[in-house]
Amino acid sequence: MMKMDVLERLKWRYATKVFDPEKKISAELWEQVEESLVLTPSSFGLQPWKFLVITDQTMKEKLLKHSWNQAQVTDCSHLVVLTALKNLDEADVERFITDTHVKRGGELIALDPYKGMMNGFLAVMSEAQKHAWARNQVYIALGQLMTIAAMLELDACPMEGISPAKYDELLGLEDGRYATVLACPMGYRGGDDKYETLAKVRYGKDDIIEHI
Repeated sequence: MMKMDVLERLKWRYATKVFDPEKKISAELWEQVEESLVLTPSSFGLQPWKFLVITDQTMKEKLLKHSWNQAQVTDCSHLVVLTALKNLDEADVERFITDTHVKRGGELIALDPYKGMMNGFLAVMSEAQKHAWARNQVYIALGQLMTIAAMLELDACPMEGISPAKYDELLGLEDGRYATVLACPMGYRGGDDKYETLAKVRYGKDDIIEHI
């Protein structure tokens, strides 16, 4: 894409309040969205997340009342629930090291210093601190998701206005290793969303960027 096209796409996007329930994202486009999530960067490359993609209308209806009754949850094409690992441990590090070795080759022992550094980083944190760290990584994925959506001219609405505990209950996460952080409905804007034509409210570069 041309540089100007990228800026125009970012100006085009907004937190969509009204989705057209009749318009669905094609499988081809959705594949690109999922690939972009796979490519999301994370600290150490550990990827302490899982993304649940919900298209089942019955499940979306169940989640609605635990989402402050925001209609985006039921009217969107795809509802992405972003979750984070509750308690990252040495087994997660080992899994990542093994995957790195498989994909990059070389001597496995050469990765021992990196493995030791990651285990040392985790060792000084409590379970709550590790989960907080993983949650922060999820917001990197959210930024990637929103940007790729804009590039593909898909609408999105990141939502913290949900009950994560109820989401976990309904999605069968309660006894698992991941916990809900936030949700992001995606699809196509409806024709009666008043926010579509409102001017963006952003501070200028001089207000938020300082050159040193």
